[in-house]
Amino acid sequence: MSGEMGLRERKKRQTYRAISDAAIALFLEKGFDRVSVAEIAAAADVSKPTLFRYFPAKEDLALHRFADHEDEAARVVAARPAGVSPLDALHRHFLDGLERRDPITGLSGEEGVLAYHRLLYGTPSLVARLYAYQGRSEEALAEALGAAGLPAGAGRLGARLAAGQIIAVQRILAEENWRRIEAGESAEQVRPDAVAAAGLAFDQLRSGLE
Repeated sequence: MSGEMGLRERKKRQTYRAISDAAIALFLEKGFDRVSVAEIAAAADVSKPTLFRYFPAKEDLALHRFADHEDEAARVVAARPAGVSPLDALHRHFLDGLERRDPITGLSGEEGVLAYHRLLYGTPSLVARLYAYQGRSEEALAEALGAAGLPAGAGRLGARLAAGQIIAVQRILAEENWRRIEAGESAEQVRPDAVAAAGLAFDQLRSGLE
């Protein structure tokens, strides 16, 4: 029975990714507003009702890559080794992302990644929808921070404020990296400043939260 559940889940994930990949390819080719949901369903070889079971809104088709990272910060805090503070764990994780040229850090010179970011930041409805994803990231992180006792004695509101600051810092760092690469610098040129900026940002967070 568990094997059947695992197979169904894998097929569901494959369908989810196939639909989104087809949608993003069309968005990059024609522009977000010029592609219909019916066109996406046809390209992915699924019905419109099936498409909407996986993606409630057209914007979600373009943002599944961010959905995959929604609870990432919370998971990093929850899984941190003993003796490592939440902020240290998050700082190290961000630096690891820079080292891997993870697109979520903005430090990627791959044309496909740059084109995707142009699509995202050039489409107001996608930017607006992205805030909803970031809101869920903040909620998950706030729970993890609260469980970790950060900020000390601040309660639920304090944890939410801390989570909002951390998610905002990560977003600003990533946007700055992307904008410099989009302007013509290479990932290698940007990387030293990206590492330094992350250090400064997390130092400021530590001084305020710890």
